[in-house]
Amino acid sequence: MKIWQAVKLALVGIMTNKLRSFLTMLGIIIGVASVIALVSLTEGATGQITSQIEGLGSNLVAVTIRGRGMDTSLSYDEAMALRDEVSDITAIAPVINSNVTLKYGTKTSDSVQLIGTNDEYETARNVHVQSGRFILPIDVEYKQKVAVIGVQTAEDLFGFTNPVGQYVKVNGQKVKVVGLLQEQGSSLLGSGDDVIMMPVTAVERIMRTSGINMLYVQASSSGAVNSVVQRLQTVLTRHFRDENSVNILSQTQMLSTVNQITRTMSLLLGSIAGISLLVGGIGIMNIMLVSVTERTREIGIRKAIGAKKADILWQFLIEAVVLTGVGGIIGIILGVGGGTVFGRAFNLPISASPRIMLLAFAFAVGIGIIFGIYPANRAANLNPIEALRYE
Repeated sequence: MKIWQAVKLALVGIMTNKLRSFLTMLGIIIGVASVIALVSLTEGATGQITSQIEGLGSNLVAVTIRGRGMDTSLSYDEAMALRDEVSDITAIAPVINSNVTLKYGTKTSDSVQLIGTNDEYETARNVHVQSGRFILPIDVEYKQKVAVIGVQTAEDLFGFTNPVGQYVKVNGQKVKVVGLLQEQGSSLLGSGDDVIMMPVTAVERIMRTSGINMLYVQASSSGAVNSVVQRLQTVLTRHFRDENSVNILSQTQMLSTVNQITRTMSLLLGSIAGISLLVGGIGIMNIMLVSVTERTREIGIRKAIGAKKADILWQFLIEAVVLTGVGGIIGIILGVGGGTVFGRAFNLPISASPRIMLLAFAFAVGIGIIFGIYPANRAANLNPIEALRYE
């Protein structure tokens, strides 16, 4: 029997028993759809986070300070003095993070991210204003209550009114808006537009706190990053007298960490979804065994008129592969569609790569082959005389 004839017979069988065929394929459909949807969401999130990290520049270094004992931070002057001790640094941006409530007139915006920093943050983090100005050195020196806000913050408080030159209250204290940031977008890490930036010295006064626990450092070139990291580690370890007092990450290390985490997530999610494919394979084998029993007499007649063992084997094996193949195609359609709908509903990125679709489809067909061999072999080994006598 030609392969195409076996495929046509399998398709006719599927159409003749639509409900049974659908229920048989259901495990394959769910498995393939789950694999594609989950892995596509994970890869989409990975791509977005990776592009954002790469957008910071290849020479960014992030320093998190844990300190030692009661000494858990650096002063602003100590942070800026690192430039004198570590060569190849072009920008140092100390950061204080907090969440605050903003108020303008009758409008209030809660849990807005407050970033206390200096003028060098603009260079180190590659953020720019679309109108007004950024924080200036004089603002930091004189603890000026001025702010640069993100586009989402501006929209929430000012609507379509130009926020530059207006005054907002930050936790009840009056602050002048001097700049509006360019749109940065949102990610799984949070929104880059629902922010307010102020001079770090003014934030220390408003939040009644002191000390820097985080720094963004820009190396002079990508080739100088490793030496800057090593030198910062040495200087800060000496300052706190503890090698575990700081955590320093370069962009390369950030990307490596993100990729390692997302690869693990993809593997785990894909493995969980793959269980459905194994369950579907058991269903395929079960229904094919039932089919062999139902068609015992047909097999006997075919053998009696000259069909070879290989012909019977290939017929049933191809039927199993067609079932899983059709289920795989339906699963791909549902996986891409479902992942897209889910991504849009929750504002999550999705990347449905052809590689994942092909891999999921190939795995589904492989399940059909593996779980179809036993029923096909059982059909091929039937004795034609006993098969003809079967009622």
